[in-house]
Amino acid sequence: MSRKRIIVVTVGVMLSLFMASMESTVIATAMPTIIGQLGGLEHYSWVFSAFMLASTAAVPLYGKLSDLFGRRRLYLFAMGLFLLGSALSGQAGSMTELIIFRAIQGLGAGGVQPLAFIMIGEMFSLKQRARMQGLFSGVWGVSSIVGPLLGGFLVDQLSWRWVFYVNVIPGLLAAVLVALAWRDQIHHHETPVVDYAGAGLLTASVVALLFGLMELGTPSSWVLITLSVVLFAALLWVERRAADPILPLNLFRDRLFSVAVAHGVLAGWAMFGSTSFVPLFVQSVLGTSATQAGITVTPMLLGWVTASIIGTRLMLKVGYRALGLVGMVSLSTGVFLMSQASVNISQTLLMVFVALMGIGMGLSIPSLLIAVQSSVERRHLGAATSTVQFSRSIGGTLGVSVMGAALTARLTSKLQAAGQDASIIQQLLNPAPGSDLVIAESARLAMANSINLVFTIAFIAALLGLVAIFLAPRHKLTDHAAAQPKEEPNSAQSNSAPVEPASAD
Repeated sequence: MSRKRIIVVTVGVMLSLFMASMESTVIATAMPTIIGQLGGLEHYSWVFSAFMLASTAAVPLYGKLSDLFGRRRLYLFAMGLFLLGSALSGQAGSMTELIIFRAIQGLGAGGVQPLAFIMIGEMFSLKQRARMQGLFSGVWGVSSIVGPLLGGFLVDQLSWRWVFYVNVIPGLLAAVLVALAWRDQIHHHETPVVDYAGAGLLTASVVALLFGLMELGTPSSWVLITLSVVLFAALLWVERRAADPILPLNLFRDRLFSVAVAHGVLAGWAMFGSTSFVPLFVQSVLGTSATQAGITVTPMLLGWVTASIIGTRLMLKVGYRALGLVGMVSLSTGVFLMSQASVNISQTLLMVFVALMGIGMGLSIPSLLIAVQSSVERRHLGAATSTVQFSRSIGGTLGVSVMGAALTARLTSKLQAAGQDASIIQQLLNPAPGSDLVIAESARLAMANSINLVFTIAFIAALLGLVAIFLAPRHKLTDHAAAQPKEEPNSAQSNSAPVEPASAD
């Protein structure tokens, strides 16, 4: 594409990424008001869970389908779903309707976000990609900070419905920019063959796993998790025999790709699992407000943004492996320090700890993604990029579920040992909106000890992520995808065995 087209597409993709990533945080501020008007407090968590379920399950499907049918078509379809879900959510008259419409919105967001990074991988060379990935990570970080502030402003000045309506105009603008400027490169000259069986099994296994994790500890959760394992085994059997699998298993033969996926699961577990419990520690143990809890988490986002921008520029000089190692050491250190936090710790120290965690993710996540995009064949770029992103989402879900179950079990035990009524758990984990927690000293100690266990689990995951980076190839990256011809001369070439990536051992 021409330089002018690349600039237009970049602006459109940045706008859509900002919008889609902000949607995951902007609604949090509006939820108390939504509950007040629509009722349905018992369905509170499902407003978030429906979005997460749909978006997580959709990520790998969009990646592979974009390899088959082109980025432009899939991007416009995903954006259309996202905007439709946003408009309908703004019109919701009950919590049930809102949950359904949020699921539609999530199906769109599950395509918009990975396709943004896939397009970067296709438009830019290795050196350019290193700069752009840092910039796009910065967009993600800024949106995470702006989201809650914008949500509060819209709710106070207009209506909670504008939290959803605000997406429509920038979404349409982003869609128009990409539709007019993007030009798909043809990588499959034969008629695309969609692996419907693989797509169905992949979606079913992911949804069953997520439902099981949401109800972790109940009899039904183990049934769902077992079902997920069975469906995943069936998926592997089907994918080995598919002509063009939705999840190309040959990618896992590349050590770099396998390391990136393993790192994604473990780093996602440590980081996103921890993030869910930092505000709880600040409010329940330190006795501060929700606003102070938000302030405490901000250095994590700022550290992530700053490290990603600087790290991606250093990557070509020091290598993705060195950045990954430094990043995981920083993440592990931050999580370990959080596991030692006591009831007397200062909020300032907590901000330093979470900043170390953010810096760790900012250094390791973009560098590994760029490395994968530079090593795979162009025709597998979408599947590879979306699978790496998918691994982080699954890791985060696993982390929140397992760590949440550990927190509840430890807290119940500690409260009973202290002679406290276990019913206080509900107050601790679900405080009334806008109220401060006022609890006995023994309950605060029990909560601190329980959250320490949570961060110890996260620390183990972070250490395993560090081990995974040690297993990464040491070879210097070359832009394998960019070196391939833009158009393959015949379908025989298109179906030939994959070329060994330059970065693999």
